[in-house]
Amino acid sequence: MLTSASSHLGQARFGDAYYYLKQQLIKGLMVGLLGFFVAYYLNYRNYKKWAVWLLLISLGLLLMVFTSFGVARGGADRWVALGPITFQPSEILKITYVLYVAAWLANARVQRHRHYSQGLIPFLVISGIVGGILIMQPATSTVAILLGAGALMYFVSGAPWRFMVVSFILGVVVLAGLVAVTPYRLERIKSFISSGEDSLDIGYHVTQAQIAIGSGQLTGVGYGESIAKISLLPDPLADSIFAVIAEELGFIGSSVLIVLFAILTFKILWMAKRSRDHFAQSILVGFGVIIGGQAFLHMAAISGLLPPTGVPLPFISYGGTALAVFLTMSGIVANISRSQ
Repeated sequence: MLTSASSHLGQARFGDAYYYLKQQLIKGLMVGLLGFFVAYYLNYRNYKKWAVWLLLISLGLLLMVFTSFGVARGGADRWVALGPITFQPSEILKITYVLYVAAWLANARVQRHRHYSQGLIPFLVISGIVGGILIMQPATSTVAILLGAGALMYFVSGAPWRFMVVSFILGVVVLAGLVAVTPYRLERIKSFISSGEDSLDIGYHVTQAQIAIGSGQLTGVGYGESIAKISLLPDPLADSIFAVIAEELGFIGSSVLIVLFAILTFKILWMAKRSRDHFAQSILVGFGVIIGGQAFLHMAAISGLLPPTGVPLPFISYGGTALAVFLTMSGIVANISRSQ
């Protein structure tokens, strides 16, 4: 599907319809397969002692986007360039933040889920630091996915409902404040509320995506035959790729994809339910929520069920760092599975 969604852009920009596919294979798949096999054969318990350092390193890389090493694209500072290598530190954080929270919760000497001073407050502080740096990029959707996963890990560990209520209220207040003071976030909310009333302005993206999805009908227009990907869909190889999938493969094809994501997410969470290791259980909950949550946000936003988010579709959208991270994440999950 990435090959189909990117073929026109590749031909127009580089004279090669397979340009983006080649880039994804080299910078995403090859690195991701290396990460998968290293993670698969490395015992997951080692991450408990490395978790703090891994988080600090990834936060350091995240801060580098604001230095001379940072690369801005589309008005966002999310990339770091180290020589010929360009990557997104925020994607790496999806692994290191989960590993850190899991190791923090697994500390047998402290009942993190029972105390405000030793549990909720430190959790909110570290999550606030991570979220604050991401917001400055800006990467609001990544914040929602990442901190949502961390919150569920925390509450699954046994935290009382009052902690959940406090965190939820605080999150809503912070989100509302961000929307109120940042015009582009407010415009996204307005475009969602007004639906098709501004289809030629701020609602253009979602409107064109819905037209593409509807054009697919039951069985789709055929692989490679999407019209919307040529000039109507913004960023068809990343943020809008589900619309291309739905147009070319139809309701049946897109439903199969949704079911596959649901099965993968359910399997990871089921492993978490059956695990007797608190550390492994927390990791599985975090990774399951990130994969399932990001897939849901992408498909729901492009379908008009949620405000536009700009979240890529896991394993499918163009982006080497994201693919490498999700494959490495899968390797850790596979290692936990074989070690239980």
